[in-house]
Amino acid sequence: MSAKANIVTGGFSDPVFDSQHIFKAAMDGMARPGKLQSFDLPIQPPSPLGKAAGGILLTLCDYETPVWMNGAFSKSVVPSWLSFHTGAQMAPTKADARFAVLDAGSTLSSFDLFAQGSQEYPDRSATVIIEVPDLTGGPALRLSGPGIRESEIIRPSGLPDIFVRLWSENRAVFPRGVDVILTCGSQFICLPRSTRIKTEA
Repeated sequence: MSAKANIVTGGFSDPVFDSQHIFKAAMDGMARPGKLQSFDLPIQPPSPLGKAAGGILLTLCDYETPVWMNGAFSKSVVPSWLSFHTGAQMAPTKADARFAVLDAGSTLSSFDLFAQGSQEYPDRSATVIIEVPDLTGGPALRLSGPGIRESEIIRPSGLPDIFVRLWSENRAVFPRGVDVILTCGSQFICLPRSTRIKTEA
């Protein structure tokens, strides 16, 4: 398939129904942090973007939501594909982005390089989508906080060793800070900034 065909194909077959379906799953994920979410829709984002990450971007992005991508994503047809289907343009820096997409194994040194919002407008922060190799086979992390009854255990693989420390720093500036969505294939887990994360011994 040509690069041009990769750009114009693979989006929603029924934009209204499909976007509503994914939006509901994303809102449920943010309301219930740590719960594994998934959807089964016939979308095919261009490689190397996964189905869940692609569906979330198609649903939440438009011409007013600049997107920053790193690594293999930025060098692929993914930015052109997203722009064609949503109107979203690529952000020149992390701080300019409303959404960011990191590929599996990305180096992550800090969340504060992304838009943090403000005390008055915390919703002007970025949502960071992180692709991971697996959402169920990694080290255990214990979640607690709003939307979680007592605690929730998640096991994503491929996150940097300093992720929990970086997340604690992110949560410390609440209500500012970023929200994170971990994705793999057609599944995803939402981590709103209000969630506490600790390494499970």
